[in-house]
Amino acid sequence: MTGNKQITSGRKLRSSYITTTISIALVLFLLGIIGLLFLNAQRLSTYVKENIGFTILIKDNAREAEVKRLEKLLSTSPFIKQTEYIDKDRAAEELTEELGEDFVEFLGYNPLLSSIDVKLFAEYANPDSLVKVEEVILDFPQVKEVIYQKNLIHLVHQNVKKIALVLAGFAIMLLLIAVALINNTIRLSVYSKRFIIRTMQLVGATKGFIRRPILLGSVLHGFVGSVLAISLLASMIYLSSKELAGVIGFNNIDLIFILFGIVIVLGVFITFLSTFFAVNKYLNLRTDDLYF
Repeated sequence: MTGNKQITSGRKLRSSYITTTISIALVLFLLGIIGLLFLNAQRLSTYVKENIGFTILIKDNAREAEVKRLEKLLSTSPFIKQTEYIDKDRAAEELTEELGEDFVEFLGYNPLLSSIDVKLFAEYANPDSLVKVEEVILDFPQVKEVIYQKNLIHLVHQNVKKIALVLAGFAIMLLLIAVALINNTIRLSVYSKRFIIRTMQLVGATKGFIRRPILLGSVLHGFVGSVLAISLLASMIYLSSKELAGVIGFNNIDLIFILFGIVIVLGVFITFLSTFFAVNKYLNLRTDDLYF
């Protein structure tokens, strides 16, 4: 019977260790995702701004050679990141695909104008700079009109700074949740050892002697949980690198290693503190209170 009890107790203990480690790993994985977004907040801001462009409509009587020179001149300007020339025939084909019918055949002529789609560098993608850029472009004789969504530009400019604040707030909130969840997990783990702690006290063991192996075991759980979380993060980064390469800096190895280091430090630090306070609680309890 004693052997069976020891086997059952050993299985429960291993199960508790595994559960604790997995819980820590999952919480740290979620925290790592937010950390990855937070560390890339500036990149996210740049990505959003540089994907907001405008369209330059070309006069119908402008020669194609002049338009090509204009496009080349714009592409070499310091404020423009990318240009794409779309002639009126291509514009008609794209609109026909969207409408599902050939409007040129119906009208008898192509009413569309050639255009140049332009995307700016992030530092110029704000309302004030766009007004100046528009004035410069309108000075070219081939340009008829510059079209862009002014309300969208204003909205992005107003809210882009809030992205970092929202991510920071979300990261802090998730950090508090992570601390609470890991703390509760550790407290339950230490709770299961409360009678062992009392037994050691009764045979004369000091608080430091009792606390040391439990703290070391907890730090080990935190480290292993951090490694598992980093493995999950690395897998997510690898699988998402193609789809989100423009949004998040997967190629910035230093940034990724900083994030991994933060995850390890948080995992070890939180588990250490939680275990320290939980063990102290049971070290200072009376024997009768251990049953409640």
